[in-house]
Amino acid sequence: MIVPLDRAREAEFRAIVDGKAKPPGALGRIEDLAVRLALITGRPDPRCDRARLLIFAGDHGLNQSGVSAYPSDVTAAMVATFLAGKASANAFARAVGCDISIIDAGVAADLPPHPHLIAYNIARGTANAAVEPAMSFSQLDQALKAGAGLAKSCNAELLAIGEMGIGNTASAALILHRLAPAPLDDCIGLGAGHDAEGLARKRAVLHEAAARTAATEPREVLAEFGGFEIAMMAGAVLGAAEARVPMVVDGFIASVAALAAIRLEPACADYCIFAHRSAEKGHAILLEALGVEPLLSLDLRLGEGTGALLAIPIVRAAAALIGEVASLDDVLAGRL
Repeated sequence: MIVPLDRAREAEFRAIVDGKAKPPGALGRIEDLAVRLALITGRPDPRCDRARLLIFAGDHGLNQSGVSAYPSDVTAAMVATFLAGKASANAFARAVGCDISIIDAGVAADLPPHPHLIAYNIARGTANAAVEPAMSFSQLDQALKAGAGLAKSCNAELLAIGEMGIGNTASAALILHRLAPAPLDDCIGLGAGHDAEGLARKRAVLHEAAARTAATEPREVLAEFGGFEIAMMAGAVLGAAEARVPMVVDGFIASVAALAAIRLEPACADYCIFAHRSAEKGHAILLEALGVEPLLSLDLRLGEGTGALLAIPIVRAAAALIGEVASLDDVLAGRL
């Protein structure tokens, strides 16, 4: 069960932050984040030391219709790169002191067993959403349950979600179109690097997919257009909220998963910290639809959880502000 934040304690936690050895409001939005972390955890000294990034990987049947500039084989190749510790996400995770779990949500390849690979393969990629539903409701429920279970079993004080899946900006654009809602063309971006011809092809395929179904209910939309990695990320957001663990949300695709989770369970919005404003077209629309301001804006559009990782030190700093900084009263009384 997801419990909305207890706003009755907001004034208490705000007074603690305002009473620190600094002018009230001097640390801007970090002060708001500190209060929210206290509300999420129910503690005036929230801890965010044990952080874990969950990277969900999956392939998309939409790629059969040419929605990506890259073949689906790249998904499995990047999973191998994560497991070798050589991807951008690995480097950033080492830089900020965050653990990583790699989850095979639905990669369209045989992935050899690896001690750091969690095998939850629902199927070898989704069906082609341009011609049929991407997944069954049974597969969707499997993915949501797996993601929630992973989030709740991590024993982390701070969670983050990222993804890898060739074609997943196409899937995310369709989900955003229905769940924001927003005009489809406004939701379609360059993805991994289309030229003008590739973008036109992607747009035509997505209009074909959108014309196939009028789905607007969140579970229907995820089943019709989602990827297994997107559905598992949505489940992870739900699981983190149920466990009262703050969830740092990466860029466009991870944010679409969070949007789906919020449409399913509105209370989980309280537990989501949006890391950055992606350069991918559509992300600004999503953030506006949710009424949120991300922590960073660095023109990132890689995915993998890279933006979420860069935001983790900010989240930790906010927790340290409310939990560790001396009060002005103590400073003036010499009680240090």
